[in-house]
Amino acid sequence: MRAGAGEVMAYEELVRRYQDVAVRTAHVIAPAADADDAAQEAFVKAWIALPRFRVGAPFRPWLLRIVANEARNRRRSAGRREGLAVRATIDRPSDDAAPSPEAAALAGERRASLVGAVNRLRDEDREVIAARYFLELSEAETAEVLGIPRGTVKSRLSRALGRLRAELDEVPT
Repeated sequence: MRAGAGEVMAYEELVRRYQDVAVRTAHVIAPAADADDAAQEAFVKAWIALPRFRVGAPFRPWLLRIVANEARNRRRSAGRREGLAVRATIDRPSDDAAPSPEAAALAGERRASLVGAVNRLRDEDREVIAARYFLELSEAETAEVLGIPRGTVKSRLSRALGRLRAELDEVPT
């Protein structure tokens, strides 16, 4: 890895490649006001830690774990949960043709309902759902990013989805 050898331009390329997913990861975990700073600080910490990066290991999960840890630290120090921007992870442009105004309004309502329900979950439930589905990480990547065993991802995800379903069932229609 050229970036590990101290090549700044190579690291800049990695930053550009992973910036969006790093920011989305931080928004899932930290309050919106702190998420961008958490992602930025994580890139600085990753640059400093590059000499300890295991050559041949996947870079993305390693980086996202640093991002997740930094975002958790900021969330803890801020002592607040309001304003979590899970919507940042699901507001992606569609490749489909433009929907009708009615379909767009209905999709917006469903998205708002889902985001609200996810935001009402416990932190660990929200993190595992967001990592697995909103960030589209594999089980192995989710485990590495969250710092938990792969089997724990499966069980935690199953319980979290059950709580999310219950939360969505409580939402008035």
